[in-house]
Amino acid sequence: MNKEQRTELKIIFMGTPGFGAIILEGLIKNNYKPALVITAPDKPVGRKQILTPPLVKIIAQKYEIPVEQPKKVLNYKLQATRMKPDLIIIAAYGEIIPKEILEIPKHGCLNVHPSLLPKYRGPSPIQTIILNGDKETGTTIILIDEKMDHGPIITNRQLPISDPKITTDELSKELAVLSIDLLVEIIPKWINGEIKARPQDKSKATYTKIIKKEDGKINWKKSAIEIERQIRAFYPWPGTFTFWKGKRIKILKAETSKTAPENNLAIKCGKDYLIIKKLQPEGKKPIEINDFLRGHPDFINFIPK
Repeated sequence: MNKEQRTELKIIFMGTPGFGAIILEGLIKNNYKPALVITAPDKPVGRKQILTPPLVKIIAQKYEIPVEQPKKVLNYKLQATRMKPDLIIIAAYGEIIPKEILEIPKHGCLNVHPSLLPKYRGPSPIQTIILNGDKETGTTIILIDEKMDHGPIITNRQLPISDPKITTDELSKELAVLSIDLLVEIIPKWINGEIKARPQDKSKATYTKIIKKEDGKINWKKSAIEIERQIRAFYPWPGTFTFWKGKRIKILKAETSKTAPENNLAIKCGKDYLIIKKLQPEGKKPIEINDFLRGHPDFINFIPK
């Protein structure tokens, strides 16, 4: 498929967070510029509740692509039908796509999922990969159906996790870049009927849960390695936190040790020790642990509950 054929392909892109934004920009740079982007409505963010656009919207506006932000995607059925798209590409949109939308594009709706389906279906595959300490993951492109991450697999690609300290933010970016390469490779083959989707093995399906803010609270009865993984899995959101003197403290970076090390702040966990390297007091900026201890030397006596 040459450049002219790519630009003539009428694509609707649907996505919301950073994972989707990276993929959207990658498609544009590879001459698959969508005719329309559908994303979630702007939301209030932070303590001041400033109305903030999704990252996908920011990228779309950068390239002067029309954007729609329906509260429910079904509300956009009529206009999407009038557009007569060849293809809909979905990457972390955050809403199950109804049958009425799935039937609109000539070549179907392709969903980019950041795991090796059928493992880790659902809303938090990347966090779950890190929580479980997996050594390998990948990305999967499916022909989407009415069930969550259930549709037949068009293709997938593996990604070794080489960095044992990788965070959700970092792994999300790596998987998004991998997904761009995979999409650019398979779109022309899919359009030309050179690829056939294959059903998922339902017996191997596992499911992830919706991550909530309270999931970030540390249970110090867990092992140090479990808590360290939690810190990386929940960065940047919802963050991993504990309480000291009635105030929330986020733990941003930590290491584990089987023994209490000298010259380091180590907290005894259900098994082994967690060495705190960086934290963020409530209402303050992130700070290295040694700098924090200079202003709060009594934190050395912190006993978690």
